Amino acid sequence: MVWMQDMSDIIQVSQNWDVPAGAEGQMIALETISGGLFGYFMDAETGETLYALSPDTPRQPASTIKVLTGMIALKSLEKKDWVGVSRKASRMPRSKVYLDTKKSYLANDLINAVLLASANDASVALAEKIAGSEKQFAEMMNIRARLWGAKNTVCRTASGLTAKGQQSTARDLANIFRHAMQDEEFAQRMGKVKLRTSYGKMLRNHNKALWKVKGAEGGKTGYTNAARQTYVGQFAQTNGKIVVAIMGSETMWTDVKHLVNYGFKRQKQIASSKPWSQWSKYLQIAQVQ
Repeated sequence: MVWMQDMSDIIQVSQNWDVPAGAEGQMIALETISGGLFGYFMDAETGETLYALSPDTPRQPASTIKVLTGMIALKSLEKKDWVGVSRKASRMPRSKVYLDTKKSYLANDLINAVLLASANDASVALAEKIAGSEKQFAEMMNIRARLWGAKNTVCRTASGLTAKGQQSTARDLANIFRHAMQDEEFAQRMGKVKLRTSYGKMLRNHNKALWKVKGAEGGKTGYTNAARQTYVGQFAQTNGKIVVAIMGSETMWTDVKHLVNYGFKRQKQIASSKPWSQWSKYLQIAQVQ
């Protein structure tokens, strides 16, 4: 091979590189997924779309929206801040950690309860602590969602429980989670299978993908009658990372597994079809020189 020291030589050769036969425009077959599913997945590093199935159809997000609740709480409170519990918070339906109105809890414990155990009571307690009311906190959620490019997301609750006017999309959930996982502390918490609170309660992560799906780094589940099963999560393998979001599922873990497998195949296929990728290693060497 002739050594090319000049960057322009590399660019010129890469422009003439032949795409592997059949790679360009070819779609890998996607295994069967449940009917009525709304799905989207992207390259976690570039944000590039890898697959979309009705990605912008608004639906109730259920507890996947707690990604915003947890992130806002992480940035608004210190770990050792004490959080009281209102009657409203304590009366939230399951999932919950059964907070006592006569007690106060560490913010750190409640944030973990939201992100791992999907606790509705902890979500409301944190919202009221931060913004004074759940309604005001929902506005903070909406602002954060818009800043992260989730333009079709409207939050009405901190918990994701069904509410009139509340909505998100598969694309928005993926965007929100992609940004959230770039925060080291958030990502570290989402990867825990279980944690014990300072007051002794064991919190178990609802995200079964952590032990069911290869490469799972973190994710958030959701379910209500209106939303059906919802999920957003990040996965990593040797060829990269992807973020997967689904809404309206009836067989969530089967759907997630199929989409993740397909996602990495598609990511690899797209990378191999780009002439530029064939010469990336030479570009890195040239830049060092």
